[in-house]
Amino acid sequence: MQPHPTLDQLHVFLTVVEKGSFSAASRALNRTQSVISYTIANLEAQLRVALFSRSGTKRPQLTEAGRSVLEDARRLLGDLDLMRARVRALSDGLEAELNVAMSAIVPSDIVVDVLRAFRNHYPTVSLNVTVGTLGIVMDAVMAGKAAVGFGGAMATRNDQIVFERIGQSAMIPVAAADHSLGMLGRPLNLADVRDETQLVVYDASGLTKGRDFNVFSLKTWRVSDNATKHLFIRGGLGWGGLPAYLVKDDLADGRLVHLQFPAFDQDEYPIHVIRNVANPPGPAARWLVAELRARLSGTVRDRGRQQDVEHGSSKIDG
Repeated sequence: MQPHPTLDQLHVFLTVVEKGSFSAASRALNRTQSVISYTIANLEAQLRVALFSRSGTKRPQLTEAGRSVLEDARRLLGDLDLMRARVRALSDGLEAELNVAMSAIVPSDIVVDVLRAFRNHYPTVSLNVTVGTLGIVMDAVMAGKAAVGFGGAMATRNDQIVFERIGQSAMIPVAAADHSLGMLGRPLNLADVRDETQLVVYDASGLTKGRDFNVFSLKTWRVSDNATKHLFIRGGLGWGGLPAYLVKDDLADGRLVHLQFPAFDQDEYPIHVIRNVANPPGPAARWLVAELRARLSGTVRDRGRQQDVEHGSSKIDG
């Protein structure tokens, strides 16, 4: 009986395709190039087809049969990853450490309340929280550095990333009370803000590069986070959009002015929990997600109860 291809052979095959050469695959897998070549040759012998055309080019090119096998190999190994994830979710106990990525769009008062409850509910679990832009959150979840992320949503070709809407926030345009825009006292148009410095949060991850949203001024200053942006706007260094929860006290005290600027999109920003299906959350992570969902939705629920939520999309901060 002809032996069946092994999962290792399929993994080597996929690595050669993804890396573009046998030598690059050998470096990625930490195996000699001769072992890579031998593994592919055995796979071709077992399947009785040539997967690569090796003549006339320095880089192996997939044959028609190779392209067909490629799709099957991806599906098989993908199914294996999902099976491992399900088994791990069933067998894993309470996490010793929980890594979470959080976008600044999530209201900080709710985050503090939930984490205070988390500390009381899971006193033995160490918590690592990364706060940053949507790209930082996405990067942490995709790389497996965070069990869950909380923030907006963005288009991604990674089918393993799942977004679930759990609440909403709002971004509003503001300026210091003594800023030229803050003193106009009337609705603003594009000409009013064109030559004024707008403060914008940049994404250090690069995932949202070129996707600025709500940016209208010709002159921009870019900062790494909303805390710095908030400080600079309060200091009169420019104007910009900030989460409504972050500026409510400043607006009440008159330090900041909510600009009447119709061109600035002030619709609600959906807040999502972001998960990687290959890295299923454990008990503590699931509790944290459920608690944030309940607080953000403003509903009362029993501990541990999960709710189905709708999917949505978000926008890049300006």
